[in-house]
Amino acid sequence: MKVLIAVTHLLGTGHLARALTLARAFTAASHQVQVVSGGFPAPQLDTDGINLIQLPPLRSDGVDFTRLLAEGGGLADAAYLIRRQDVLCAALNEMQPDVLITELYPFGRRSLRKEFLALLDAAHALPRRPVILSSIRDILAPPSKPGKADKADAVIAQFYDAVLVHSDPAATKLEASWPVTRMLAGKLRYTGYVAPPAAGLHPSQAGSGEVLVSAGGGSVGTPLYQAALDAAKLMPDTPWRLLVGGSNAARRITEFAKTGSPALLEPARKDFRQMLSHAAASVSMCGYNTALDLLQAGTPAVLIPFDAGNETEQGLRAASLAPLNGVQVVKTADLSAETLCAAVKAVLHAPPRVAGGFRFDGAARSVEIAAELAGGRE
Repeated sequence: MKVLIAVTHLLGTGHLARALTLARAFTAASHQVQVVSGGFPAPQLDTDGINLIQLPPLRSDGVDFTRLLAEGGGLADAAYLIRRQDVLCAALNEMQPDVLITELYPFGRRSLRKEFLALLDAAHALPRRPVILSSIRDILAPPSKPGKADKADAVIAQFYDAVLVHSDPAATKLEASWPVTRMLAGKLRYTGYVAPPAAGLHPSQAGSGEVLVSAGGGSVGTPLYQAALDAAKLMPDTPWRLLVGGSNAARRITEFAKTGSPALLEPARKDFRQMLSHAAASVSMCGYNTALDLLQAGTPAVLIPFDAGNETEQGLRAASLAPLNGVQVVKTADLSAETLCAAVKAVLHAPPRVAGGFRFDGAARSVEIAAELAGGRE
């Protein structure tokens, strides 16, 4: 079975990380996979063994997802967007996949709807139309207007065979963040959480006994880092390590170093998941992949949900995790060195947390669902 996964991350790198995990699961099941990525390269992510096609990259202008910036930093013009569309559709026509997966669209990435609709039209025009699936995380950004959900429903009804919801329905159903109509309900396939296998221990026990501070792979999290730098001064007997993401990580680290904080500063690391197994506590935002990493590792966790630009997804996810042992949630509006120290001390003294009961086999289950749908059309 041939599978094409189309994904564009615009701010962080979680969407691409999840797409790569899906791609590995298809590859492990002996299927041929291509990932077409439309965001900026993310060197901290492991792409070994993945057939990755890079489109002319885009990123959002901060949290303004209607302003898309091109490789040179200026606004992406019509010609730049057409180049992306041409490369994307060429990949589809060359591969002639049995399964096409669009990550997030049409529930998001509306600023790229022309690109995705061109892909969907091209897929329907192939001699043998592929099974078409949308791939979404557990919690979406709720539509700001009812019309947005209606338009997503219309696209799903016209083009899609199913929607892969990467959640354990015992924990979170799509209704928690998105209006589910009768039509959409009939298309939903809950897969369980899409996570790579638990990372296990670090070979050199990196991060042992530390408060490990992270904010994903994008150029976000400055308020979190600033509070952590000051919090490290208030807890001199506890080592703090800040892993700084984004293409401008080196510049941010240089600026952070000027604060005189005793915290260790370094760029985001590929072995972050293994480090969590040894950390005394984690301080992070609450994106999908980070939340799963924390659940798998059982690390005491302080969550500062990303809420800039009226984002609500991470807040909803953090609220669902807050009842667990060793989890504290601090809102950005309440974030300070003092509140962060109090939260870290609380999770350090909390009872151990066990991740039992959650399904983390969503990638393998996604492969099974795709194969069942594709096989049913033979």
